[in-house]
Amino acid sequence: MSLELATRDGARIAEDLGRSPLALRGLTVSYGGEAAVFSTDMTVAPGAMTAIIGPNGAGKSTLLKAALGIVPSLAGQVTFWGQPLQTARARIAYVPQRASVDWDFPTQVLDVVIMGLYRELGIFRRLRARHIARAMDCLDRVGMRDFAERQIGQLSGGQQQRVFLARALAQEADLYLLDEPFAGVDAATEAAIIAVLKDLRDAGRTVVAVHHDLSTVETYFDRVFLLNRRPVAEGTVAAAFTQDTLQAAYGGRLNEGALVGTA
Repeated sequence: MSLELATRDGARIAEDLGRSPLALRGLTVSYGGEAAVFSTDMTVAPGAMTAIIGPNGAGKSTLLKAALGIVPSLAGQVTFWGQPLQTARARIAYVPQRASVDWDFPTQVLDVVIMGLYRELGIFRRLRARHIARAMDCLDRVGMRDFAERQIGQLSGGQQQRVFLARALAQEADLYLLDEPFAGVDAATEAAIIAVLKDLRDAGRTVVAVHHDLSTVETYFDRVFLLNRRPVAEGTVAAAFTQDTLQAAYGGRLNEGALVGTA
């Protein structure tokens, strides 16, 4: 490769990383001395909905947590719009797995959503009517306005997931990272969540979700990232969500009925 070509390629890569809301290069994460995610590159496209898919134990949730600094990484680089997490944090909203949350904590639904405003409120700023109105609007967007005064632990699993999505909406972020947002929710909640996420995408925001239901990938998402501890495929759903890439990611754990193009 000529020096001129190498320089041009390097400039293009740097530009791609600068535009990407989330870019990973060589990310490696270990649990108990074993690599949970190994030498993984990923470049999230702006203004799109991307699904992270792969078998159980593939490192999907670990990848998101490592990108956000929730779990430490052994090696690699993580950037958000070409910047480190500390610089870009205010532009990022994260919805964790519902199973990882202590739902016995005594707080009301409205208070949970207001937590999404903590950067705006700061430590000593007073909560004002406009903040409450904004939180209520976010609850309205997920169909939970009538539950604002309900204790969070009294809600169903699907309702709790809607509330956590409302908290993320209150942040008015540019990048939304969701860990299994449809796990254990009813069909009505799933439809409500995907409608909100598509609205965010249509407004130019970027959505990345760990997802497990292969039958809905083509309907819900624009792009996919297949992972099985190492990256398998990345790209548009049409190009990267194929029988070959799924077989490479899932191997013998992929049921015939889950293959793309089968009933």
